[in-house]
Amino acid sequence: MLAQATFIDVPGPTVSAERRHAPSWAEARQLAYHCAGPLPPLNLRPADAIGRTLTANITASQDLPHYASSAMDGWAINGNGPWVMTTAGLPLSPGEASVIATGGLIPAGAAAVLRKESGVVVDGAGGARQLTLKPDAKLGETLPGRHIRPAGEEASAGEVLIPAGTLLNPAHIALAAVAGSDELQVQRKPSVAVVLTGSEVVTSGEPAPGQVRDAFGPQLDTVISQLGGEPRGQIRIGDSYDEWLAALAGGQAGSLPDVTITTGGTGKSGTDHFRDAIAALGGRLLLDGIAMRPGHPAVMAELPDGRFVIGLPGNPLAAMMALMTLGEPLLAALGNRPLQSAILMTSGADIDPDPGRTRLMPCTLVHDLVFPASHTGPGMMRGLAWADGYMAVPPAGAAAGTPVQVLPLPWTTSFSSEVRTRVPMV
Repeated sequence: MLAQATFIDVPGPTVSAERRHAPSWAEARQLAYHCAGPLPPLNLRPADAIGRTLTANITASQDLPHYASSAMDGWAINGNGPWVMTTAGLPLSPGEASVIATGGLIPAGAAAVLRKESGVVVDGAGGARQLTLKPDAKLGETLPGRHIRPAGEEASAGEVLIPAGTLLNPAHIALAAVAGSDELQVQRKPSVAVVLTGSEVVTSGEPAPGQVRDAFGPQLDTVISQLGGEPRGQIRIGDSYDEWLAALAGGQAGSLPDVTITTGGTGKSGTDHFRDAIAALGGRLLLDGIAMRPGHPAVMAELPDGRFVIGLPGNPLAAMMALMTLGEPLLAALGNRPLQSAILMTSGADIDPDPGRTRLMPCTLVHDLVFPASHTGPGMMRGLAWADGYMAVPPAGAAAGTPVQVLPLPWTTSFSSEVRTRVPMV
């Protein structure tokens, strides 16, 4: 049986001054979301708009279909028959018929289409060819309107076919093309550049003592895409101030990104240059540290031209939790998407308090209970690799059997579906 809730109140003086002044995890997420507004939309060819969010309604400029057409291969007919065959496409008088294919324009005077399985053409008197019904033709084959697709059957002119806010799939694109749309107005995704730092980082082979293998380069572009951004490329720099300044100024080739994400260099030692580089560029810090663990040294800034910079700590798990805390909300705001809400789920384990800090813990889902994963030190990735989501444990801790906030990871789609069926927290 699970234990009852027993949250522990810890006196305020045990919390360091730095933690007391840092925003909480929840406050940091809100700040990252509300500091930015949606990027302006852009126009794309239909084929390039799949997976984008439509920002302006697609309407039918004319009836769909815009002419009456045949639903069958056969003959357009006027009257009850037999019918004298005439030239296809010409107006039909009573007692006349002409060949028509599926999708063909119904000629003037035609009242129905006789499908080819129900009729036969024979030589008539005077050499004229004549269409007659087969003996086994179904009843009603010559009734007015039979096998005719009327104009406007799918939509009337002016009708909304795809409303703004729709996430476009291939079928939407086909519908837009049928409606005659050559361009679609869609929400622009924020472009994101990555600056990888650290002279001790190696990108191949086994690292020697004093070196570490790059844990960010292989994954960040994919995670950025999963969070709704457009990767703009990566550059790797050392630990000098000049390299930091050039990288944040946009020294890399191409247009400037909407967001730059840096790894490492967010501490306050003599070799950490994030803050000095931001100040030199005329930027301002929006957030300097978060009362959470891991990921406390995360920093977020805005440059004078409106670009944002997120500084992730150098430890891999700390960096990913900081990216979820700041990057996910910021990219959602720029992409005109709602902030993902945490879900209350039941903790399957007792979790100790951590006064003054929210603990972000990779977790697994087992029979509607969430359990902290193992191997989740700030520099570890093993626990996150097998996690379903992450829990935000309040400073007072959590007892088994009590609710705890949980968020899915961007790549855990099955867990995301499970979590989204629950009621989100406001």
